[in-house]
Order: sequence, then structure tokens, then C-alpha cells
Amino acid sequence: QVTLIESGGGLVAAGGSLRLSCAASRRTSATYAMGWFRQAPGKDREFVARISWNGGVTKYADSVRGRFAVSRDNGKDTMYLQMNSLKPEDTAVYHCAADSNYYSARYKYLGPGTQVTVSS
Repeated sequence: QVTLIESGGGLVAAGGSLRLSCAASRRTSATYAMGWFRQAPGKDREFVARISWNGGVTKYADSVRGRFAVSRDNGKDTMYLQMNSLKPEDTAVYHCAADSNYYSARYKYLGPGTQVTVSS
């Protein structure tokens, strides 16, 4: 069982930046890929970014590529999402996730989420 807790969300003006953090309850570094998903009101949850267990492989949704950067610190069991050039359409609840399979479409473990609101 892996428990994930996100932090760092908030209200920011369009064009601004935020850095989200995700702390895991147990050692994830040797086993789990991690990722970020988001869900806006009235919409399905969508993939944002993922990172392999050692940080060597990453993937981004087309909508955030070039603006967002995912990273992890396995010594701290923490993953990050640096979000730059934020747009109002980035407004959503952001969830971190973990799974033993990097390519899984829906990661097994999901955090409760942190709200990101981008004002125009």
C-alpha cells in the first residue's frame, strides 16, 4: 500500500508558476513509476505527466509539454511538478499517482489532490 499526499496548489494569475510536491508514505524509488493526473469540473480525469522509477524516462501530455516539468527525489520519496506559463485551462484538481507499471493507463495508487486555479 502506498499513500500519496500532494501540496503546493493555489491561486495564480495566467502566465505565473507553481510547483507541486507529492510525498509518498513508503519507499517508492525502487519499484514505482509516478505520475500526475488532473481533473477539471465536469471533465474526466486526464493524464498530465509521468516519470520512471529512476527519473530517466518522462512523458507529457501535449497540452503541457514545454511548460511543465516532472522530477523526483528518491532519497526523499517525493515527486515534483514545476508548472510554468500557466493558463486558465490548467485549472483543475491535480492528483499524484504511483504504479509498478510505468505504462499503466490508470495508476493504482492516487492521492487526494491539490487544487490549482489559474485566473485570466
